[in-house]
Amino acid sequence: MMSLDADAMYAAMASRDRRFEGQFVVGVRTTGIYCRPGCPARIPKRDNVRFYACTAAAQADGLRPCLRCRPDAAPGTPAAVGSPTTVARALRLIAQGALDESGIEALAERLGVTDRHLRRLFDRHLGASPLAVARTQRAHFARKLLEETALPMTEVAGAAGFASLRRFNDAMRATFHATPSELRRRGSRSPSSDDAGALGLSLPLREPFAYEELLAFLAARAIPGVERVAHGTYARTVTAGGRAGSIEVSRAPGAGALSLQVRAAPGADLFTLVARARALFDLDADPIRIDAQLARDARLRRSVRTHPGLRVPGAWDGFEIAVRAILGQQVSVAAATTLAGRLVARFGEPVDAPMDGLTHLFPTPDVLARADVASIGLPRARAEAIRQLARAAADGERPFESVDGMTRLPGVGAWTAAYVAMRAGRDPDAFPSGDLALLRVSASPSSRALEAKSEAWRPWRAYAAVHLWTKGAAT
Repeated sequence: MMSLDADAMYAAMASRDRRFEGQFVVGVRTTGIYCRPGCPARIPKRDNVRFYACTAAAQADGLRPCLRCRPDAAPGTPAAVGSPTTVARALRLIAQGALDESGIEALAERLGVTDRHLRRLFDRHLGASPLAVARTQRAHFARKLLEETALPMTEVAGAAGFASLRRFNDAMRATFHATPSELRRRGSRSPSSDDAGALGLSLPLREPFAYEELLAFLAARAIPGVERVAHGTYARTVTAGGRAGSIEVSRAPGAGALSLQVRAAPGADLFTLVARARALFDLDADPIRIDAQLARDARLRRSVRTHPGLRVPGAWDGFEIAVRAILGQQVSVAAATTLAGRLVARFGEPVDAPMDGLTHLFPTPDVLARADVASIGLPRARAEAIRQLARAAADGERPFESVDGMTRLPGVGAWTAAYVAMRAGRDPDAFPSGDLALLRVSASPSSRALEAKSEAWRPWRAYAAVHLWTKGAAT
């Protein structure tokens, strides 16, 4: 928990400094509730409080969330901050629904540890089990749907992953000491939708947030037919409930959130769609901490001041970004985007109702595993690398989740593996030191020299790379 001791966290809470929100939660023994550090309620006595790494740990201790400061709605994944790599990665996978697809054993296997060791790590660093974290996330997501949408109770329960209304009602009472109907009435937001029937949700974030810079990065790489960036909005096609849909993300009025519009079936995939949108825009980052570290280096200080809150663009889908990275080997960004557009036009599934240039879904692993990828004008070695990647993904493997997994594929080098680790693996310290643009902007004669410079940017080298790319794009 941020390497702060209990007294330091109490001081942070007493200061009501909202920059600490999302870093830890405060349990108040005398009231039985837990709060954000910036809660406006009266500051409790030091002897009556206890600090938790995450909301799941507070709830496992029998506490319920405060109705004034809504700690369950704080941006980010507080338990990931300062936790070991395995726990942080597990939290990201849980947020993406990993425990819905399979159990703890399968999750532990993806992480390369035993399920017993994974439970031990969660208990040591978070004070809650993986299942408790998943249950808490689902309950909080259900509350979000109750307060921000007009979805019927049955659809809220299904979207939040509850097998029945009875279990949904029981979970909400146990978590919030209120029925779903009571929570809906307490909601501070009006149900949101537009004329086309899109479901509107807010995506909380930590300020500062360099939205325009992130949007420019996505715009330069937007795949024709799959993605569109225009008028301050990012849009793309998605799959939900086995059917094609779309999402749009824009800056919400005021500060502190993005606005997500979902045009898809409001089923169990809705939780994953929201998690993917958060990952794509890197909304769980701690910009204050990252900027403070990078600004210590004179080579990045000006960029940090000019672009505070710069994020690492994530990936909507790990397989998709890995394919795009292979397409981008030894060619410019524009050329790679053109190739991606050809790939989609030839092998992607057309959507039934195209909208504003969104015409296709990105090709699935099953399709690309048997496709003549070289027919789009791709060198055969690169086409074979994509086929090998697709075959592995079609067989249930996830080589795009690690550098080792990617480099085991034929024709995939260190640059591609590091780039995929940045965007799909969400590794904040991944760094493609062989990138020609990074070498040019940093005035480094070789990747080895750039690696040496990058030691000062650990553990946020991925963010340093984005600063250098942003600087290069402006020159």
